[in-house]
Amino acid sequence: MTFSRHRAATAALLAATALLAGCQSGEAPLTVSGLTETADDMPEDGASSCPLPYDMAGAAESAGLDGEAGSGPVRKDGDTPVATSEGGKRAEPGDPLAQHPGALVSCTFHIGRRDVQVHTIATRKPNAITPLAPVATALTRLSGSETVDYVNGAANAETGEVLVASSGNVATVRLKLKGEGDAALLVGFEESSTGAPSPEQVEDLTVALADQVQ
Repeated sequence: MTFSRHRAATAALLAATALLAGCQSGEAPLTVSGLTETADDMPEDGASSCPLPYDMAGAAESAGLDGEAGSGPVRKDGDTPVATSEGGKRAEPGDPLAQHPGALVSCTFHIGRRDVQVHTIATRKPNAITPLAPVATALTRLSGSETVDYVNGAANAETGEVLVASSGNVATVRLKLKGEGDAALLVGFEESSTGAPSPEQVEDLTVALADQVQ
């Protein structure tokens, strides 16, 4: 092999190695502008797949959750989008993400016979979790004061600290964000009942998904 060919082969090997390392380490770092651009690029009536790099099957396995996992709800409805977005250029005066500028991308997945909601939000200023209070209320079925306490606790948490709601079926974590701003992830199953994941499994699933997106 000539020197030039050897150099070319080495460069190709290094490039392949770098590409592999990039695939293993995930997508680009999470930023407010990046999530906002993703949200803005989504159709107004929603998308048929989640635009964020979540691998629900891998996350479910790491959390010890049984059942086939994948994109979309268990009972698929052609009229119901898998992913929706709020904020960004769609924010209107009075909207939470107009008063608290940023973007929210919400995706639905399933594990076994249960739907899982994954809400990823980033805002220019703290606290990113605040606009998700109605989502937390709907999923946990907690009282208004309990929800406020939970959201305040999540807002005051350290980056990477997971907080599971007392209902056991919802968890939040503040995400690591590149640059200015604040970001959070809320993961929620339908209302807790017999056969539902344990709070520990909900926490582990949230940690796994957070690792995939930041």
